[in-house]
Amino acid sequence: MAPYIGSSQSRIDGVAKVTGAAKYAPEYNAPDLLHASIVASTIAKGRITRIDTSGAKRVAGVIDAITHQNRPSMADDDRAYTDDVAPFGSPFRPLYDDKVIFNGQPIALVVAETSEIARFAASLVRVEYASEPHGTDLQQLRDKAEPVPPPTNPFEAIFTPPKTRGAPEQALADAAVRHEGEYYVPIENHNPMELYAATVIYESDGKLTVYDKTQGVQNVQRYVCRALGLKSEDVSVVSPFMGGGFGVGLRPNFEVVLAVLAARALKRSVRVVLTRPQMYALGYRPAMIQRIAIGANPGGTLDAITHDAITVSSHNETFFRQETGWSGLLYACPNAKYAHRIARLDRPTACDMRAPSAATGVYALECAMDELAVALELDPLELRLRCYSERDQNTDRPYFSKALRACYAQGAAAFGWARRNPVPRSMRDDGDLVGWGMATGVWDAWQTQIAVRIRLTANGHAEVASATSDIGTGTYTIMAQVAADMLGLPLDNIAVKLGDSRLPQSPVEGGSWLAASVANGIATTARAVRDELLRLAQAMPGSPLANLGLDDVTLADGKLASRKDATRAVAIADAMRHGGVASIEQEKTTSPGGDESRASNVHSAVFVEVKVDEQLGVIRVTRVVSAVAAGRIINTKTASSQILGAVVWGIGMALHEETLIDHRFGRVMNANIAEYHMPVNADVHDIQVIFVDETDTSNPLGIKGLGEIGIVGVAAAIANAVYHATGKRVRDLPITLDKLSRMA
Repeated sequence: MAPYIGSSQSRIDGVAKVTGAAKYAPEYNAPDLLHASIVASTIAKGRITRIDTSGAKRVAGVIDAITHQNRPSMADDDRAYTDDVAPFGSPFRPLYDDKVIFNGQPIALVVAETSEIARFAASLVRVEYASEPHGTDLQQLRDKAEPVPPPTNPFEAIFTPPKTRGAPEQALADAAVRHEGEYYVPIENHNPMELYAATVIYESDGKLTVYDKTQGVQNVQRYVCRALGLKSEDVSVVSPFMGGGFGVGLRPNFEVVLAVLAARALKRSVRVVLTRPQMYALGYRPAMIQRIAIGANPGGTLDAITHDAITVSSHNETFFRQETGWSGLLYACPNAKYAHRIARLDRPTACDMRAPSAATGVYALECAMDELAVALELDPLELRLRCYSERDQNTDRPYFSKALRACYAQGAAAFGWARRNPVPRSMRDDGDLVGWGMATGVWDAWQTQIAVRIRLTANGHAEVASATSDIGTGTYTIMAQVAADMLGLPLDNIAVKLGDSRLPQSPVEGGSWLAASVANGIATTARAVRDELLRLAQAMPGSPLANLGLDDVTLADGKLASRKDATRAVAIADAMRHGGVASIEQEKTTSPGGDESRASNVHSAVFVEVKVDEQLGVIRVTRVVSAVAAGRIINTKTASSQILGAVVWGIGMALHEETLIDHRFGRVMNANIAEYHMPVNADVHDIQVIFVDETDTSNPLGIKGLGEIGIVGVAAAIANAVYHATGKRVRDLPITLDKLSRMA
């Protein structure tokens, strides 16, 4: 039987999804289910002085209207509202008190027999405020930005800017060639097609089953119990399917708190579904101002680099990621300095969004490298090769694996980079200006602790279970593939259970750490299953596996066999029948390896072609080649789809996406998918994905994550291609035709 790891497999949950059998958070029903609609604040900062729900309550079918004045009890301590990925500060508490800290904040919940009645009645709630001056404009508040706080634990240390090395200021002053530029990325909002929702089933014994859209069911379960004073055994959180997370589902969102509050208040099952505009009151990719200065010698190697960033967060929490350190990690440079500051806005707290920090930080770095290449009169790819480093420059550690050179070579060959005319505005096609740009991508290759349970039955079927999530990335399928190979069973004989807080412990799914974590977790537990099978097989009279150790045998084709002599084998069914067991069940926890002497990253090279209408300034991304080195690829089909989707998002980041705020009110003006622009089919043309062979030793299966790397570098490659096509350098995203037309 050919191995499943490394093959192209369709999603095992695909049929359920396309036929409607897969159920999402707002699709679970219960007798007498109630529907709730949120009333949102219309000011950005202040207090509620009066809230009148009488008009809403008079509507037929309305059950109640819940505010801070009549809600069930909630915890007072900030620590009760922290979660697995909470930043510094005091987390937002919906309906906690009369304080308003952002426009769109939920301040009341109207509960009715139908969603239509609830929405109408919510419009009748009248609110009076005592407004306070607010600030939501990063450009106006940039001078008030404060340094990110020092870390208090190892997790926070990951996001702290690295230490200065060398003497960067002096090296910059002495450099023969210098480039300095400011780059801007606006606020961007997650827009998964599936709205955030929670359905809370109130059981007859008062226990709650919570169906929530989340990237971490156990994270939500712990949060709800602490915040609302519930016993852990009385709350189960379930999320078997998720229509896209992308980071905003890492933390518990207010829809689940509101649904649980209403269910407890009314002792009935309740559903809360956010509207599209209400989604913009959740987290978002923080806006960022970055200044990069690079000094180089005429030979095209770096003397110094400095990278400063200002990002936004709320007043109540301090969210930040490691935005600037990528500049020091990627290229050989003896002198480097980083600074990261936070500007506090009267907005919800920012949060992770696909490739947080790298998508934005590497955008500035790779645009600056392109500008340096122009100043040096060097090919942009050649500059990166001259600055190539075999070590993590920030920590001076060698890599477990780094096949970035091969990414450059294979990507350039597939794209035809050698045919590029370096002169801006020199390439044309049927009247359009043609630009070719490229950029490097980099992301961390993490693995986290996870528990996996496997139950193997004598008829050759196995169930693999962990409380992890499938956020649309194909986790069901890769878990089945790894389990099939580790247990020597057909893929169809594997059942996967996930997305239930009652299952073995798992972290939230994010950061591209899940694939490596759960795959190696399955391998660990499968080894324990094999060990138990070997004991059963060796207890059989005349066992062909007598005197063999655990590492001497393997599971394949429904048998336990000698690795050296496949004829020495015992069928799984025979071993279990002889041992008198109908099933074998093992649960093991797997932790990451402890080798801190090496660095682990995922790398890519992105090559882009754009065509620009010279008269109108309309930009089309006509070709993209993304060459990725990510260790062992579990499923080439779903992995390719991951990169394709990320490239599309990168096109949106470069040319379309921007959350627009009316700073007079602190209100998002384009809180819908009609006016929040994203790429559509007509914007997406030829995308080629190349997986570069890379043997990695950072974990037993040699797996690195793919969810984030596909977007990193895409926006920069597009920006660089636009410059090559037009001779105009736009440093603030998105690159729109009005920005091109304003430039000389």
